[in-house]
Amino acid sequence: MKQLSKHLTFANAISCIALFVALSGAAYAATTTLGKKSVKTQNLANGAVTTLKLKGGSVTTLKLRNGAVTGPKIGPGAVGSGAIAKGAIRSEQLGGGVVTSGKLKNGAVTGEKLAGSAVGTTQLAANAVSNGKLQDGAVTGPKLASSFLTQLVKSVSYVSKTSLSNTSEESKSVTAECPAGKQVTGGGARIVGATTKVAITESATTVTGERRTGWAAAARDILEAEATNWAVEAVAICAEY
Repeated sequence: MKQLSKHLTFANAISCIALFVALSGAAYAATTTLGKKSVKTQNLANGAVTTLKLKGGSVTTLKLRNGAVTGPKIGPGAVGSGAIAKGAIRSEQLGGGVVTSGKLKNGAVTGEKLAGSAVGTTQLAANAVSNGKLQDGAVTGPKLASSFLTQLVKSVSYVSKTSLSNTSEESKSVTAECPAGKQVTGGGARIVGATTKVAITESATTVTGERRTGWAAAARDILEAEATNWAVEAVAICAEY
């Protein structure tokens, strides 16, 4: 004790008291509530502010930097249709296969929303396109397969030719020729005049080369000469191929 009193001076005592007061003040300051805006961003350690420490509505749009909220940071169902501005989601923001048929409401996809040639034959179900769904004049020649076009009868016309009408000839014949560019698809023959003693002896297609060019008809008196004038008529049904 005597040894300690030798080193205890007034200066040493004042220094110890000052140190005690300084340490007590720091401890008091650490336990006192911090003032508004006294904690800056640089005072926060990484990960110090968690979701549980955020007050509801404290993070607003203005406090988010561009690109800060990415897909992995959004919980399932967090963004509802009411939270999306009109026109905010464009086709370039949608990934492949995101919009399925189950997500489209009835009538959502109209004709003007479809790109040209977007709907091909592979997208159409069997019997999906019926006659009632075709606009008048919608199916034209260029839209038909060439193999089908060759089976179609186009530009049908009728040609008839009649022989002389008299009593002097026992037999008569005549041919109805189709116009250039057409072939005969059918025909017939008949007797012209009030007679019961004349019979048709020929009614058939005429062929020139590989084309069926017309219809031939022939008739003659039977049993005895007919007393009244009569003639034979040939009718050809012609069409383009």
